[in-house]
Amino acid sequence: MVPPATGRRRVSASLPDFPWDTLASAKAKATAHPDGIVDLSVGTPVDPVPEVIRDALAAGSAFPGYPTTVGTVALRQAAASSLARRHAVTELDESSVLPVIGTKEAIAGLTSLLGVGAGDVVVIPEVAYPTYEVSALLAGATPVRADSTVQLGPTTPALMFINSPSNPTGKVLGVDHLRKVVDWARERGTVLVSDECYLGLCWDDDALSILDPRICDGDHTGLLAVHSLSKISNLASYRAGFLAGDRALIAELLAVRKHAGLMVPYPVQVAMTAALDDDEHVDAQRERYRARRDVLRNAVREAGFRVDHSEAGLYLWATRDEPCRETVDWLADRGILAAPGDFYGPAGERHVRMALTATDERIDAARERLSA
Repeated sequence: MVPPATGRRRVSASLPDFPWDTLASAKAKATAHPDGIVDLSVGTPVDPVPEVIRDALAAGSAFPGYPTTVGTVALRQAAASSLARRHAVTELDESSVLPVIGTKEAIAGLTSLLGVGAGDVVVIPEVAYPTYEVSALLAGATPVRADSTVQLGPTTPALMFINSPSNPTGKVLGVDHLRKVVDWARERGTVLVSDECYLGLCWDDDALSILDPRICDGDHTGLLAVHSLSKISNLASYRAGFLAGDRALIAELLAVRKHAGLMVPYPVQVAMTAALDDDEHVDAQRERYRARRDVLRNAVREAGFRVDHSEAGLYLWATRDEPCRETVDWLADRGILAAPGDFYGPAGERHVRMALTATDERIDAARERLSA
C-alpha cells in the first residue's frame, strides 16, 4: 500500500458523509412492507422520455467525432429561445449559454472553475441542496449558510448560491427579494449563481429567473442561471443541463471546461435541442406532477402533517413537529421512504422532504397507507 504523499490534501476528508447512505435502515424497513416500498426520498423521474426526444437522440447517434464543449449553435439557440418563451428572459443569445453534463456536476465544480478557493467565502441557503456546500468544500473555500444579506453583515463573499424554487422546501423568492440580492452582490463583486432547475414547476406561486429583466433590468453581469432538463423533460439519465447568463463568466467557464474535456455527448446535445424546442411535453409532464401533488399533499395533511412552503418544485416540505429521523421511521413503518430534512442543513432537522416523482400507483399507495 502506497502511503499518501506528504502534505497532500485528502479532498474526500473535507466532505460530509453522502446523505443517502444514512437511509439504509429506513429503506430496508420500508422495503419490507407487504405491498413494497413507496420511495419518495429521491426526485428521480419515473415517466417515459418523450418520443420527440428519443427520436432526436437516435438521429444524433450516427455522429462519429468528438462533440464540442461549447455545444452546437442549434442547442444554444434553443436554450436561449426556451428561456425567452417559457420564462420571459430577454437579452440572451447563444454566446451566453453553455451546456453541461448534468447540473449536479456543473454546480459541484463551479466554485473551483471560477477560481474561488482557500480564504474565500461561498454563501449557500440555510436549507439547501447539499451540492452547493460540496462545491465550496471541493474548492477549499468556506461555505456560510444565510438566507438574507443582513445575516452576512460586512462579509464579502466571492460567490453566492440561491435557489428558487427551492430544493427541498419549494419556497419561491419574490421580485423584491431577488432584486435586493442582485444589487447587493453587484456592489461587492460577488458572482451570483441561481439554481433554477424547478422554474418550470410552479403551483401556488410564480417563480422568476434571475435573468428576467424585472430582476436584473436586462443586465446579466455577474449572474449565472442553472437549468436542468432532468425534471421537466424526464432526462435525468441523459445528464442534460446548461448554464446561462454573463457572457464573460460563460467564456471563462468554457475555456476551463475545454481543457478538462468536459463535453456533453453529441447525441445528447441533439436530444436537448429537441426538448428545448418543444413545450408540449413540458406542459403535459407538469400536469402529471400537479395531479400527484394534489393527491399526496391532501393525504399528508390528513395524516397530521403540516406542509410548509412547497409553492413550487417537486417536493412537499412536511413536518410532524418532531425530529426528522423520527418522522422518517414513522413513515418507513408504513412502507414509505422520505428524505430527512437534516440532509439539507441544521435548519431542516424537523422536516422531511417527500418527492412527487413516483408513479400514480405508488402515490395512491402512499395515500392509502397514510390514511390507514
